[in-house]
Amino acid sequence: MKIIAIGLNYSDHAKEFNSPALSEPMVFMKPDTALLRNNKPFFLPDFSNEIHYETEVIVKIDRLGKNISEKFAHRYYSQIGIGIDFTARDLQNIQRTKGNPWEICKSFDASAAVSEFYPIEEFGDLRNLNFHLDIDGKTVQKGSTKDMIFNIDKIIAYISRFFTLKIGDIIFTGTPVGVGKVERNNRLQAYIENKLLLDFKIK
Repeated sequence: MKIIAIGLNYSDHAKEFNSPALSEPMVFMKPDTALLRNNKPFFLPDFSNEIHYETEVIVKIDRLGKNISEKFAHRYYSQIGIGIDFTARDLQNIQRTKGNPWEICKSFDASAAVSEFYPIEEFGDLRNLNFHLDIDGKTVQKGSTKDMIFNIDKIIAYISRFFTLKIGDIIFTGTPVGVGKVERNNRLQAYIENKLLLDFKIK
């Protein structure tokens, strides 16, 4: 089982970080030790003073596939959920300056909080899903899949050129504008449409 994530997949988020528009998906990976499930608390690590939330629609692969055509990509998943890609922003800024990989700022333990997965039919059109994150009852980030640069099927087709997708693999599809810092004792609640899928605390 692996976690594959897409960076800068919303134009406004790319502008937020002064990044140019992408012609292909930006792909990075997280190990299985990054998973944070069952609404368990996220413990702030001692190696960063600036952990940011990034709220994302996530997809679970339910069929083995390689070199998948975009027109057939919808056959390889049937459930979605919501996730938080925790990022050590201070470390990321250092890595960017040095031109180094992102693993220590993106792939550390418990950096991938994931909800349960639900049938796509419960949500409607995947190309026009609204999702948002509340912290302590206040909405801090919201987005819609209609604003993705690369939609889910394009993402699956692209990454399957390089990596065989296996049953149970999870794809983080990118975060919209509005990322920010989490603090100890924050309560995070993440929704797709009006369905609460994640509800956990920062410790």
